[in-house]
Amino acid sequence: MPDEGKRPARLADVHELASAMPHVTVEEGTRGNPVYQVGSKSFVFFRTPRPDAFDPETGERYTDVIVFWVDSEGDKQALIQDTKKPFFTTKHFDGHPSVLLRASRLGELTRAELAEVVQDAWLAQASSRRAEAWLNSQRDGSSTEHSAGPPRNTVR
Repeated sequence: MPDEGKRPARLADVHELASAMPHVTVEEGTRGNPVYQVGSKSFVFFRTPRPDAFDPETGERYTDVIVFWVDSEGDKQALIQDTKKPFFTTKHFDGHPSVLLRASRLGELTRAELAEVVQDAWLAQASSRRAEAWLNSQRDGSSTEHSAGPPRNTVR
């Protein structure tokens, strides 16, 4: 069986990877869109169509934008300036520690690359205690991923 991490990323991978991180809750956004949180802080969310993210040819708003938190402006710039990666930003997100990605372009990333982005997003929002515990578990080879069932849902 080929290495699962090398295959193109899929939308289901975003949900699987985000919900597998420890201490995750899933909030429901204003239009039923999932918002993955750690410690009540969003780290991945599915954005509703907004006027700042649109097709330059048709003017139609993108309906498939996913927002991933990043740790710093440097990390953000590294992702959006890499022309081989499908990440972008808009003026609305100037000064905000996040990058955008259209779900329709997920396949331009491998599952392993997406996993790194999701994990980094979680680390950017998790408390230092939780982040340290997760990083230590990764070094030790122990798993903190949820092996069964969906993430805990907290709908407000």
